Formats: sequence, structure tokens, C-alpha cells
Amino acid sequence: MEIPAGNNRSILHVCNREVLRPLRDQILRLSGFHVDSTLSPTECLSIFRAGKYDLVLIDVEGESGIPRAEDLCSAIKTAQPEQTVAFVCNWRVAILTDCPDEIVRTEFDPKAFVSGVSEIFIKR
Repeated sequence: MEIPAGNNRSILHVCNREVLRPLRDQILRLSGFHVDSTLSPTECLSIFRAGKYDLVLIDVEGESGIPRAEDLCSAIKTAQPEQTVAFVCNWRVAILTDCPDEIVRTEFDPKAFVSGVSEIFIKR
């Protein structure tokens, strides 16, 4: 089954990795998504409050990043319970958290990354 990408869906992407964030943003944009992004969880909350997003995508780097990501997820869900939140993480991190609505497992495979994001929109 072909997974439709983009369709003008808006994504707020928060990733604290300076090199990876613009690459993922560009992959999503080339796949038809509108993307706003930031390196900062605090700035993410400000951007989130100022706009409307179909998905908030939070990059979680390693087990040490889980508490920060869960705090951000919780703040977003408290402000807007219906907001879809997904973590981008590897399989080890994915089994340690249950805060987000979805998990996009990534091993630096751009096609799998876009497919994972697109599947979230198909489910909802």
C-alpha cells in the first residue's frame, strides 16, 4: 500500500541535535509537510501556543532524553489534550515511555521516517 505523504499537514518538530534537525525538516518538507521546528523545548511550547499543528514531533535521543521529552509531551497534552504527539526514537527508548500518542522508530532511514510520520496521519 502506498502511503500518501504530506497533504499540507503541519508539523511542529523539536530536536536538540543541531545537525539532524534541519535534515529531518527538509525530508519532511520535500515529502509535502509544512514544518516549523526548534532546538529548544521551551521555544517549542511558545511556538505550539501560537499556532495549530496536526502533529508535534519530539526527537528523543537516548534514555537520558526521555524525562525531558515526557515533560514536554505532558505540557502539550495539558494545554491541548486532543493534540497528537509522537516521539522519534530508537526501539530501546520506545519501550521505556508511554507518554506520546505514537512512536516513530528511526534508524536514520529517511524513507522509513516519512512513512512512520505518514502512518500517524492515516491512523487518525
